[in-house]
Amino acid sequence: MTAMPPSPRTGPGPDTDADVGTGRASASSLPAPRSLWLVVLVTCAGQFLVVLDVSVVNVALPSMRESLGLTAPGLQWVVNVYSIAFAGFMLLGGRAADLFGRKRMFLVGLALFTVASAAGGLAQEGGQLLAARAFQGLGAAVLSPATLTLVTSAVPAGPARTRAVGTWSAIGAAGGAAGGFVGGVIVDLLSWRWVLLVNVPVGVLVFAGAYAWLTESRAGGGRRLDLPGAVLVTAGLATLAYGSVQTEESGWTAPATLGPLAAGLLLLAAFVAVEARTAEPLMPLRIFRTRAVSAANTAMLLCGLLSFGTWFFMTLYAQNVLGYPPMIAGLAFAPSSVSIVVGSKLAPRLLPRFGTRRVAVLGVLTAAAGYVWQSTMTVDGTYVTAILLPGILIMFGMGLGTTPLAVLATGHVPAADAGLASGLINTSRTMGGALGLAALSTVAAWATAGSTTPEALTAGYATAFRVAVCVLLATALVMTLWLPKPDHKP
Repeated sequence: MTAMPPSPRTGPGPDTDADVGTGRASASSLPAPRSLWLVVLVTCAGQFLVVLDVSVVNVALPSMRESLGLTAPGLQWVVNVYSIAFAGFMLLGGRAADLFGRKRMFLVGLALFTVASAAGGLAQEGGQLLAARAFQGLGAAVLSPATLTLVTSAVPAGPARTRAVGTWSAIGAAGGAAGGFVGGVIVDLLSWRWVLLVNVPVGVLVFAGAYAWLTESRAGGGRRLDLPGAVLVTAGLATLAYGSVQTEESGWTAPATLGPLAAGLLLLAAFVAVEARTAEPLMPLRIFRTRAVSAANTAMLLCGLLSFGTWFFMTLYAQNVLGYPPMIAGLAFAPSSVSIVVGSKLAPRLLPRFGTRRVAVLGVLTAAAGYVWQSTMTVDGTYVTAILLPGILIMFGMGLGTTPLAVLATGHVPAADAGLASGLINTSRTMGGALGLAALSTVAAWATAGSTTPEALTAGYATAFRVAVCVLLATALVMTLWLPKPDHKP
């Protein structure tokens, strides 16, 4: 199979979406060869692994604490250190894929992720586990941008690529949604160690498939990596992510939180200043002149604000209020996990008729309706009305709404910037998730006023979901005003 580079322009211009799944008569509208879908399969498997590990350890934390003697802050860092490394190195990983080869960086990232998973599963003390989780996050940051770039490089522009990106988006979203269920089952049937060790055989299989089926592509053209820019953006994003997770134990106004947040913003400002003056920048600022890229990333950041918090609060509600054990709580969200896949796969079918902007707005408003329903939760809520139906509505809407954003963010850039565009949209979603979880946790804590009764906890979770409704309504407005308008009638 010969990988085909993505076309920087497949339609009338960067500010239209007529080229996205229009079904025009062209080579790209023909059925994709079977080998191309093997590429999609293996890359999506890699994306599923790294997104799954954001949340899969949540239900294993009590067992980890008992086994390794972790303190409460140390337990939080089992989750946080992965997210910080993942978000901090994402842009660097995306540009490295452009310069050094997408297949190569996929394999490097997957190998690092797999080895770190084995080290974490075999850890004998808390420090070893935290170090392994940090290297897991680094491997994920190298691997994840390469997954989307390999998809868009292998599948020709047009409806086939739109479907492929929809599949990538669906699988990634399913990874985040399935974390609680997978973790609960593994902990109940085996032990907390297998939450990490299970990545090893899966990682080996994906590595073998990637080595056999992926074709190398790069767009470096002899360019060198912008080391000052790489250091600044990585330090800035990691420091910003660190500041956001500090809110869990220190609050938003504490020096331990404000210091890292301010430092992260200053480092990112310095990064922008350096990139504006560098001949070969890590992130050419011209990429943001493309309306589709800037608007899609802003909208993805806003949607990402709710991505981690949704599953976090729904899981807490199921366990702390309704009394579900871990495995049953995870199983309770399986229909929601399926619905986000359905929404992500339906979006490419709607794009040719309605355009990316209308489909994205429809998805976000659908999710907002689900959040409104979820905010009516009570201490004696039933599974069907308090978890199942609102969860399906939320996740279906999020899948339907975010898939067009991934299509827009990666479909209007030159081939040389494909990895960067992939890293950028992944960074927007991941950083949004870290910041959003911190903000929503603060809202919930304020609403509970320190009480841990089921009534107070329910009020706190419900308040967080009401804030989520406001965020999504603002996101729909941003999409309506900023996302490119289609230049054709449905």
